Amino acid sequence: MAEISTRYLRFADTEARSRSPLYEELARAVAGDRETLGFLSTLPDVKRQPNLLLAVVRHLFGTPTGWTEFRQALLAHPELVRSLMLERSTQTNEPGRCATLLPVLARLPQPLALLEVGTSAGLCLMPDLYSYDYGRTVLRTPVTASEPPVFRCSASETTPLPTAPPHVVWRAGLDLSPIDVSNPSQVAWLETLVWPEQTARLANLRAALMIAATVKPRVVKGDLRGSDLVRLCSEAPKDATLVVFHTAVLDYVSDPADREAFAEQVMRLSPYWVSNEFPRVFPSIATRAGKSWPPGRFLLSVNGSPVAWTDPHGASLEWITDVNSAEAERTSFR
Repeated sequence: MAEISTRYLRFADTEARSRSPLYEELARAVAGDRETLGFLSTLPDVKRQPNLLLAVVRHLFGTPTGWTEFRQALLAHPELVRSLMLERSTQTNEPGRCATLLPVLARLPQPLALLEVGTSAGLCLMPDLYSYDYGRTVLRTPVTASEPPVFRCSASETTPLPTAPPHVVWRAGLDLSPIDVSNPSQVAWLETLVWPEQTARLANLRAALMIAATVKPRVVKGDLRGSDLVRLCSEAPKDATLVVFHTAVLDYVSDPADREAFAEQVMRLSPYWVSNEFPRVFPSIATRAGKSWPPGRFLLSVNGSPVAWTDPHGASLEWITDVNSAEAERTSFR
């Protein structure tokens, strides 16, 4: 229970703080409540994560006003909460992350064939169909039947902001449990995964879902550690630059050896591997980004070279220029 408590405190300090006052409050309270920690200790480790517990309680009983209401709902219906936590997973399909991927994708040899692992509903497979506001640069997509979301991202001065979206000619995703955007129940779960106070983020998610319902990006059920990835890579058009990418996915592959094996396989299969994960996922890459890791930030890397520190929901981007910049230019953007 001490380990679970530490996990919830870390979530409150590094992820929820300044982003969701309610989630910060609830996570801190869970960390100090023996009954709730006892409940969590009966679940498999992968099912103890804060995002999952908080989303399931909201999904079942609505957004609580505070800790007292949250705790009462959980302890009054523990089996109902347990059942849904075992059934669901935190497939937070955050299309706002495209704002942090775009500066990389736009610099690669065009056109692109995008293959995303852990794609959920495939919303991050459509970076060319969204609009972006970086403050000093605004990119707008052509008018379509569905009004595109506008993702606002605060980018550092050294970030090479794109002047045009990437040219995507092929896109496919791989996921253990794909989300069907035509299924109201699955869409409702995706919406619940958006944190309570983040109304703009929810509006952008809904706009992206409308585009996905029209475009219908191809999403294949399969495991990133098996032959499914090899098969999908082989289907990409040969006259396009294949890019295999993922955001907030490899943290759920618990064995570091499996993560490294995946990275090695991707580097064999594709000329470009783009990773956007917590730095702990690939420590060997993170150590090359400097000794100090910004708390609560993802590390964006290309072919194993650190490129930028990013907000987990795509709200900010800090380009890495003083560490390995020459190497990144030479090896990652050849």
